Amino acid sequence: MKKLRESEIPPRRGLRPTDFLMHSPTHPSLLTRLREPVSAITAYDYPSARLCDEAGIQLVLVGDSVGMVVAGGEDTTGVTLDQMAYHTEMVRRGVKRAIVVSDLPIHSYRDPDEALASSRRLVAAGADAVKLEGGFGQIEKVKAITSAGISLCAHLGMLPQRVREEGGYKKKGKTDLEAKTLVEAALALEEAGAFAIVLESVVATVAAEITRTLSIPTIGIGSGWECSGQIRVLHDVTGAYPWFVPPFANVHGDVAGETRRALTAYLREIDRP
Repeated sequence: MKKLRESEIPPRRGLRPTDFLMHSPTHPSLLTRLREPVSAITAYDYPSARLCDEAGIQLVLVGDSVGMVVAGGEDTTGVTLDQMAYHTEMVRRGVKRAIVVSDLPIHSYRDPDEALASSRRLVAAGADAVKLEGGFGQIEKVKAITSAGISLCAHLGMLPQRVREEGGYKKKGKTDLEAKTLVEAALALEEAGAFAIVLESVVATVAAEITRTLSIPTIGIGSGWECSGQIRVLHDVTGAYPWFVPPFANVHGDVAGETRRALTAYLREIDRP
């Protein structure tokens, strides 16, 4: 029998009741718009965001991965707040129903005051909520943001903004201590006011434990199927970025192939004697 990759295992339903819709003390206006399984897509521009919204995606993330997928950078560490605000404006124009969440890029939330000012900038650009990376070290920043009435999505596990510090992209939660720290950090972030937590590259059993422990949704990427929902980059789902596909992503289209075929047809069209 063929052994399925983690990304090929179908999602399990009914893992836990959607009690976060009714009982979470944080930001009920956003929580009531989410249903398990939470569907989330990372998109960066108007047409992409509009297609996601029209398809019924619940949450559209304006990710700082734009620095890699759109700008061709090696990682997310070159992305600026100005760039995130610009892409947030584009996505906002395309979204009517989904929740728009924008990443706070690296060096835009070094202390609580800066975190709040940067969050206000992204909200002014059209974000319904912001997202930042990290656990215990970010609690005061999360409190500053949520206390000001701005909805916040947290991010635990592999933190792309720290890839250079950590020397690469590494799975998180492999040791008992690391797993325990992740669970406790997730609880602290929920207490600080986060309305959801993205779990990136977390050991699946640990992600499942975090999901069972919290009353807010978890959104997994490379963290197994027992999260409250999943998030992927649009380009990975549609096959628009053929040069690299993460091992946890299933490609459901061939946008790159269609683009190449269309360009070939165009070249034939104009190649007249």
